[in-house]
Amino acid sequence: MGGMSSPEGHPELQAMLNDLRTLVEIESPSSDLAAICRVMDVVEQWARDLGAETHGLPGGTRLFNFGVGYDEQPILVLTHADTVWPHGTLAQMPWRVEGDRLYGPGTYDMKAGIVGLIHALRSLNHGWPRGGVQVLLSPDEETGSASSRGHIENAARHARAVLVVEPPVADSHNLKTGRKGTGHFSLHFHGVASHAGNKPEEGASAITAAAQAVLEIQALARPDIGTTISVGLIRGGSAVNVVPAECVLDVDLRVSTLAEAERVTAAVQAMTPADPRVTLTLGGGLNRPPFEQGGATMALFAQAQAIGQQLGFTVGHEVVGGGSDGNFTAPLAPTLDGLGAPGDGAHASHEHVRLDRWPDHVRLLTRLLKEI
Repeated sequence: MGGMSSPEGHPELQAMLNDLRTLVEIESPSSDLAAICRVMDVVEQWARDLGAETHGLPGGTRLFNFGVGYDEQPILVLTHADTVWPHGTLAQMPWRVEGDRLYGPGTYDMKAGIVGLIHALRSLNHGWPRGGVQVLLSPDEETGSASSRGHIENAARHARAVLVVEPPVADSHNLKTGRKGTGHFSLHFHGVASHAGNKPEEGASAITAAAQAVLEIQALARPDIGTTISVGLIRGGSAVNVVPAECVLDVDLRVSTLAEAERVTAAVQAMTPADPRVTLTLGGGLNRPPFEQGGATMALFAQAQAIGQQLGFTVGHEVVGGGSDGNFTAPLAPTLDGLGAPGDGAHASHEHVRLDRWPDHVRLLTRLLKEI
């Protein structure tokens, strides 16, 4: 590692910056597993330096065990090595420090979370908590966790608590005690093509059927209870003078409860085009279930809040609209999210970490690992 944190749990900012720069300058878009593996190799070596047992799992996820035994349940910590940024982004968004802000692709989401976790573990100085600490480092969180979901859920079933080192809420720096469930539907309408001038009556417009469906789908939203629906993409038609035979809608769904996900899914599955000559093929569904705020999560938050008070800063909490791998674990084990590095700009060109606040959040994570 680029440096050490002291046993008293006071992370050294320069050492954390050195390590973070190492990870950020290995660009790791979700589409490039080899690049993601280069990030994972660095983190795995840091874990081994701390005495971890390390394992590669099918699909590319890595598992690091710190003092994990077979008689007690460990604390599970979730991380991911992929970013939304394509290769070449560093040239436009270079690593740079401006005052108390550190900029660069993947800093806030979530390479600083990985580095903060490693420094928190180092601060424990091999004094692992009861049951030890199990870390999952996944390669595909940003694209829905298709290969890692099974590993995450299996680990959560055997954990006594789950900590997610995704970043806290931007601006407020609050932890996350709930997240909406996320889903995606793809509706493919198949009509009948014909010449729009000579024989329009022989055509069956896929675009007309899709347009009617857009209004029906968006009418399913219940923003008052957290259900939002957005038809974000429409693709269809072949030429302006042809009655369109094909049209595809891509729909984003966010729900606060599983019951709402089931209601919307059933309604979309029951949709039938008004013109019987148009058929509909439906794909997708709920990807991440809702992380519903429950008593076990709030007990973890209360512990974090008390630790923050002892460390001299205020720890708040929020329920947020975006999903994370914590959505998979919340139904299975007490889960607290947002324990990464404070900052702003996830998936945006101003992505940055707040250096004045980051060490406090690493101290908080260290204490949680020690005391849960």
